[in-house]
Amino acid sequence: MTQRLPEWLTIRLPRPDTIKEVEGMMRAKSLHTVCESARCPNLPECWSKKTATFMILGDTCTRSCGFCAIKVGRGMQLDPHEADNVAEVTRDLGLKHVVVTSVARDDLADEGSMQFADTIRALHRENPNVIVEVLTPDFKGKKWCIKNVTDAQPEIYNHNIETIERLHTIVRPQAKYQRTLDVLRIVKELDPRIYTKSGIMLGLGETREEVVETLQDLRNIGVDAVTIGQYLRPTMKHLPVSEFVHPKEFKEYEKIGEDMGFAFVASGPFIRSSYNAIEFSKKVMAERLAKQDAVSA
Repeated sequence: MTQRLPEWLTIRLPRPDTIKEVEGMMRAKSLHTVCESARCPNLPECWSKKTATFMILGDTCTRSCGFCAIKVGRGMQLDPHEADNVAEVTRDLGLKHVVVTSVARDDLADEGSMQFADTIRALHRENPNVIVEVLTPDFKGKKWCIKNVTDAQPEIYNHNIETIERLHTIVRPQAKYQRTLDVLRIVKELDPRIYTKSGIMLGLGETREEVVETLQDLRNIGVDAVTIGQYLRPTMKHLPVSEFVHPKEFKEYEKIGEDMGFAFVASGPFIRSSYNAIEFSKKVMAERLAKQDAVSA
C-alpha cells in the first residue's frame, strides 16, 4: 500500500524545456546522473537551474542498499573518456560547483578511486575556478584508495553515513558505520585543507537521541558540513518509511548541528547530499578568501 505524503512533501513542478536541455547534454556524452538513477525528488528544481550531480563508473552498483533505487548488478566497463566528458559538460553548463558521485565498484581493484581522481583533475584543468565536491563510496576503507582521491585535491569530500548505527545492517548491509567514520577521518588526516561532509536520512526508525549521537560522532572526527533529509521510499521493493518528520523537527536538528560547531548544516524534508550544494560552496570560498586576505595582510 502506498503511503500518503504529508502536505509539506509536495512535488516541485519542472520546467520541461530546461530539463530536456540538460538531459540532452548528458546523453550526448553518455553520462549518468544520480538525479535520475536514484529518483531524486529534487530533479525538476535542480535541472531547471542547470545543475546536476554526475555519477561516474557506470549506472550499475555492486551493492544493494535498502533505500537506494540505483540498479544493482555487475559493474560496467569503465569509459576512458568519462573524466573529460564530465569536464566538458560542466563547462558547457557554466557550473561553479560540481558534484561527482558514483556507484560502488567492489569489482575493481582500486574501487574506482582513480576514475574519481582523473575526473577531479579534468574538471580543474577545464574549469579552473570550479569547486569540485566528490561524494564517494567507502572504498572498503582502503586508505590508499582514499589517498588517490585526496591527492587530486577536491575542495569538498563527501561520504554519507546515511543512518544511525543501530539501523546500518538493515539500511546499508554491505557498509559499516565505523568504516564511514574512518573514511572521513582519513580524509582529514591526509589533507586537512579538504572540507569534509556527510549526510543522514530520517524516517527509517531512528530516535532523536540516536540522530544527535550520529551528528556528534561526525563532528568528533572533524566533519565540516552535514545534510539531514527525509527518506522517501523509491519503490515498494525498498524499505518502508517509518515516519515523515515534520519540518519543525528538521529545524531543531539544524540548530543542534550548528551548536555542535559544524560550519554548515542543511536540514529539511527535501534536503539531499548535493541539493543546493552551492550554498556550502559559497561559504567555503568566503572562508578561503578571508584566510588569503589575512595572510596577505
